[in-house]
Amino acid sequence: MDFKHFLAQNDTVGLFLFGLLISMSMASWYFIVIKAWQGRQARLRSEHFLNSFWDAASLDDVAQSLNQHPASEPFAHLTYHAITASRHHAAHGAHRLHEAGSAPEFLTRAMRRVIDEETAQLEWGLTALASIASTAPFVGLFGTVWGVYHALIGIGQGSSGTLDQIAGPVGEALIMTGLGLAVAIPAVLAYNDCSRSNRLVLAKLDAFAHDLFAFLTTGATVPLNSGGV
Repeated sequence: MDFKHFLAQNDTVGLFLFGLLISMSMASWYFIVIKAWQGRQARLRSEHFLNSFWDAASLDDVAQSLNQHPASEPFAHLTYHAITASRHHAAHGAHRLHEAGSAPEFLTRAMRRVIDEETAQLEWGLTALASIASTAPFVGLFGTVWGVYHALIGIGQGSSGTLDQIAGPVGEALIMTGLGLAVAIPAVLAYNDCSRSNRLVLAKLDAFAHDLFAFLTTGATVPLNSGGV
């Protein structure tokens, strides 16, 4: 009993399920690698930006730096839009519906939109990982049931059903269950890790947003490294 024999004895449905599990595994590892790389790059960029932000002499310096180097991570993105919204309302007031309200209200709405956008960006790929983690074991189990069914049909059509005739086909059918678990386990671990990382980033982003809001509306001094990564 080897892998070639396992593929040879499968019918169209069995081969389709096997191919589906392989495709799910490839998609899972694609998202795992991409999310890990994006998370590491974002952490490094966020740390660099926050150090630069709190070391800046004024918001003008921060705005100038953001104009020269477009935002590439959540904290810089939030800061850029917060400064832009604050200056826009101060210069033009409320002339349109989305500008209605006081300056703090307008700033709050602008910052909330950015946080919502960053939340959606951080959650990219998590739905796919969750779907793979939840469905791969059942796809593998269905493949095993299908394989056992065909193995028993073949044995029933023979003259005898000895143990060696049953053990081989049934053992090969169980490969599909093992493959389903092998696909699902990394997806589950990656999903949990990404969800935890996203919660930490969003908590820090929310804390930074409160500090930034206070600074933009009151000019109050904010403790160094507040909301840092």
